[in-house]
Amino acid sequence: MMKTVLFLARHGETVDNANKIMQGQTQGQLNDEGRRQAEELAHQMASEPLDAVVASDLHRSVETALIVAAPHGLEVVETPLLRERDWGSFTGRYIPDLKDAVWPDDIETLEALQSRARAFLDYIRSHYEGKTVLAVGHGIVNKAIQAVFYGKQMPQVERMTNCEVRRLEL
Repeated sequence: MMKTVLFLARHGETVDNANKIMQGQTQGQLNDEGRRQAEELAHQMASEPLDAVVASDLHRSVETALIVAAPHGLEVVETPLLRERDWGSFTGRYIPDLKDAVWPDDIETLEALQSRARAFLDYIRSHYEGKTVLAVGHGIVNKAIQAVFYGKQMPQVERMTNCEVRRLEL
């Protein structure tokens, strides 16, 4: 049985990333730097024999994925399983202001996030067995996917920068 190779990437920098705004599950918009990062990721992935490109259904990930998929002539498959963590009423707020804030009850729980991460890995295994897939997600959900994959706690997984890519063999 051939291994499934998953390249897990984070989307390019957005306007809200640059302004330190909690985006959560808002669509987001790549800024010029984010598009440059996506082009650089496309160049980095150009020699990889990708069979599929999957992205979160949020615009910032789709836009990044489209840039990377173009040289391969691949369509982008969107899935809500790759959406960023739902930050509830923290969404849209200035991140430094949240340092000592009491967490509201409407934030997606870590259990729910990790359950979604597990479902995403199962989705890749069942739909792309033996294939090489690039998946463009977000910082926290990508962390959850890696934590589930490696059997680690979330704080043990190093934060991904914009358009960073990590390789997992499923």
